[in-house]
This record gives sequence, structure tokens and C-alpha cells, in this order.
Amino acid sequence: MNAVRRRIAFLGMGLMGAPMARRLIGAGFTVAVWNRDKTKADALSSEGGIVADTAAEAAEGAVVVITMLTNGEAVGKVLFDGGVADVMKPGAVVIDMSSIPPSVAREHAAKLAERGIRHVDAPVSGGVVGAAAGTLAIMAGGEPEVIAELADVFSPMGRMTHVGPSGSGQLAKLGNQQIVAVTIGAVAEAMMLIEAGGGSAEAFRNAIRGGFAESRILELHGQRMVSRDFEPGGSSHNQLKDLNTVLATAKDLALALPLTEAVQAEFAAFVADGGGEKDHSGLLLHLEKLNARPKRDA
Repeated sequence: MNAVRRRIAFLGMGLMGAPMARRLIGAGFTVAVWNRDKTKADALSSEGGIVADTAAEAAEGAVVVITMLTNGEAVGKVLFDGGVADVMKPGAVVIDMSSIPPSVAREHAAKLAERGIRHVDAPVSGGVVGAAAGTLAIMAGGEPEVIAELADVFSPMGRMTHVGPSGSGQLAKLGNQQIVAVTIGAVAEAMMLIEAGGGSAEAFRNAIRGGFAESRILELHGQRMVSRDFEPGGSSHNQLKDLNTVLATAKDLALALPLTEAVQAEFAAFVADGGGEKDHSGLLLHLEKLNARPKRDA
């Protein structure tokens, strides 16, 4: 179907939502945008976004409604208490790109199905840089035929992979967040080890690039640690939220995840100490404090 004639409602203009909506506008879709703080939505008006006063107003007439909100509770309130589901027509689709518990995603899918509304849980990885560039990793859970219909919607935002039935997208995102958090912790500890012994963290990072330890975390967050740039792309508060969800899900599945438990405890301490709004690579600051390292400018 022609993108120009397809109306999308995009709900949530945060750090990730706004650049994702811009990608859809740039691809030729008609995009209605809404945010609780309307000024964040207003910023897209000059770029072709149709700014709505309410989430339900944005969803009116939309064949696809995309949510990119803080947590499962926020998504539920917008969809069911905010009137979005009430104005959507049977056959329309909700794509929830927020990071929420798999059980909540399945609950939302079931409630929407009662109204004839289809649902895909499709959280993302790649941060603000990936959102702006349209290179996000998109993990989609739901019916394969529904997801196939949405290929042109996903394409401007990144690379979509169908990972399984409803809730599977959220499970994949939790796995992603486990790997991100544990790897951030490993890179931070390694840099501290090098510096404690008199070496250069920057030279160390450069030396191991391209070896078995190479990763996007080493590339991007390792550079953040070297540069002491902890302005949030992904906040430590949100990283902790995801780790808490991982551990709650693991408990339901009778799984022991010792590495995840260890890094969750360190993020919890960092957030409790005021680090919640720093980038998750800022875990380095917490680990330095634990080791009484001289504190450089943060």
C-alpha cells in the first residue's frame, strides 16, 4: 500500500520516539504524533507531523498505531484508559515498540483482539543514534502474516526480525538488555584494571578493537567511558528497569541468572546514588567509586 495514503499514529515523542517518527514522516507516511508533554510533539510539526492534543485524537483514522512509552503501565493507560482502542477500527494494528514485560504485551494483545484490533510487540535496540539513522534492530513478536504486512512501516526505522509469537519481541529485547548490561560492566571493569596498573584505557580500547572482545558496546560505550561522556542515550534508570523485568521473568521460568543478578545489583546501587539519568555506560562511575578510584570529571 502506498505510504502516503497510510495514516500512522505515533504515541510517545521521547529520546527514541521523536527520531523514529521523523523516519516515518520522511518515508512518506501521514503521521499523527502525540506526547504527554505536548511541546515534544510540537517539535515535529514543522517537519510534517500532525500534532494531536490527545492520544485518541492521534489514533483516529490511523491504520497503524505505534506506541513508544516508558513502561507497560503507561502503554496500558494510553491504549485502554486514554481511549485509543476505542477509536481504532477492527483490522487496525497496534505496534508496541516500548520495552515492557512479555506477560503485559500478551495481555494487551488479548484485550485488543477482543475488539478485532491486531497487535505486534516490537521493541528496539540501537539507541538514539540508531533511531535517527533508521538502523534500529527491531524484534517483532506476533502473527507472521500481520508482521509481513507491516514491512514497509518497519523499514524506515531499521531491520526487523520476526522472533516468534506474541510476547517474543519483548523476550528478545530482555535478552538484548542482559547482554548490553553485562558487557557494559565487563568493559568498565577491564578499563579500571588497565588504568589501575598504569595503562591507558583509550589505548587498551584501541588495541582490542577487531579481536574477540569487539562489540558495539566496546565501540560506542567504551568510547563514552574514555571521553567521560555520560549524557544519556540510554539511561541507567531504564537499564535497571529492563534488568528488573529480566529477573522477574527468569523467576517465573525458574531460571538462575547469576551474571544478570550481579550487574542488576550494581545498576540498582548506581541509580540509588543519583546516577539514574546518566547513560548506562556511566556504570563506570559507580565501579570507580566502589574501588575508591580518583574521580575525574563526570
